[in-house]
Amino acid sequence: MSIAEPPPLKTQPSTTQNPLGTAKGLNSGALGLIGNTVIGLSSVAPAYSLAATLGYVVLAVGDKAPSMFLVAFIPMLLTAFAYRELNRDTPDCGTSFTWGTKAFGPWIGWMAGWGLAVSAIIVLANTAEIAAIYLFEVLGLHAAAESLAAKVLLGCFFIAAMTYVSFRGILISERLQNVLIAVQFTVLIGVSVLALSKVFGGTAGPQAVTPQLDWIIPTGVSMSSAAQAIILCIFIYWGWDACLAVGEETKDSERTPGRAAVLTTVILVATYVLVGYAVQSFAGFGDTGIGLNNPENVDDVLTTLGGPVAGPVAASLLLLTVSISALSSTQTTILPTARGTLSMAVYEALPRRFASVHPRYMTPGFGTLVMGAAALLFYLVLSFASANALQDSVASLGLAVAFYYGITAYACVWYFRRTLLDSARNLFMRGIFPLLGALCMTWAFVQSAVDMLRPDYGFTAFGPFGGVFVLGVGMLVVGIPLMLLCFATGSRNFFRGRTLTADTEVKVPES
Repeated sequence: MSIAEPPPLKTQPSTTQNPLGTAKGLNSGALGLIGNTVIGLSSVAPAYSLAATLGYVVLAVGDKAPSMFLVAFIPMLLTAFAYRELNRDTPDCGTSFTWGTKAFGPWIGWMAGWGLAVSAIIVLANTAEIAAIYLFEVLGLHAAAESLAAKVLLGCFFIAAMTYVSFRGILISERLQNVLIAVQFTVLIGVSVLALSKVFGGTAGPQAVTPQLDWIIPTGVSMSSAAQAIILCIFIYWGWDACLAVGEETKDSERTPGRAAVLTTVILVATYVLVGYAVQSFAGFGDTGIGLNNPENVDDVLTTLGGPVAGPVAASLLLLTVSISALSSTQTTILPTARGTLSMAVYEALPRRFASVHPRYMTPGFGTLVMGAAALLFYLVLSFASANALQDSVASLGLAVAFYYGITAYACVWYFRRTLLDSARNLFMRGIFPLLGALCMTWAFVQSAVDMLRPDYGFTAFGPFGGVFVLGVGMLVVGIPLMLLCFATGSRNFFRGRTLTADTEVKVPES
């Protein structure tokens, strides 16, 4: 059977498939388009992402921050097309792992799956701490927000609690996320519209500046500055691929997850540009007060604006929104990663224990618990080793994301290479657009890695190397000995191409 004619969706395994059976045991058809989109948006955590990165994007490119949101959106959208096309052919919760393996073989596919896992582990540690800090601030417990023990204790509780929610099932996860995402977008859009209305009404204060059209035109920015900003923007968009990871639990799994992924990225870019304009025009670019060039504001320009825009109540509401956003991401990040390990185990790339699905909750129970435990361990080690190292790990996250997004986009082009000239649609949707997205991800990874090598990049350094580079590249490199360990201890059928190839029929739940 050729790659040009992908096999039809069946429930009986081919002779090359894993003997574990066909269906993975997930809750098929539990989500619709809206539910799937909510999972994607929640995984991105827009309020937290903006609070954590907007100040640094402005620091890198000045008033061109909105243009960087648009520039970074382009490779994201192009990559989303690749995800959509691959999902139509192979709706598998392994996403990048499965598609990378079918296109390039087991070794590259395994590393793509590891890139996703690394991204999740890093972000879980940080979102849990942010949720804890901002909740303490909302409650007025400023001493607790500064206390390492208090932050770690509450952060660990959040990781454990969200792991339990993920363990209990996809439906309870969706219902929780419906509430959390509604709060995030209501507050973000409401505060942004109010801020802009005050700017145009002349009541924003002397620091305000009139919005400019050229803020969305990426001119006058150096390549290095643009790469720094884009890798940050890749972080604030990252997570939309959760739509595909829960695809097997979505109605019409061949089409709905892809549509949800594209819809998610479009909603995000519109929201980010709106918030970017509101923040820049209301705060201005001064180096005092709420000005964006004030070093004291760079860590969180978003919540700094709450009081000046709408008073102390709005300030507290923004703090609560960021906490909710981080908590939301803590839970939805576990969902796709646990399902990724499930798929890897089904195809024997990981120990069979990861392939177990809870008979009642219909979730990858063991994989979910392992992900929660790994995030807890990473969080504890970095927290007590160095608070700066934990901050640098966020800056390094874009490398892992660009790594596995790039593999997925290249996989789309190679997997469909024999059908690209069958139609204009195939040429663009399966060839040109994904290839451009892959090249953009490659450039962002390489340029950012070179910049991160500098010891003055970030808050930590390991000899002549920047701590951000060591954490980002180091976490990816750790996957190599782990992969070899899997090969040596029971995954040889997978690595010898016996359980998952370009012709292997996908193992989806029965409709």
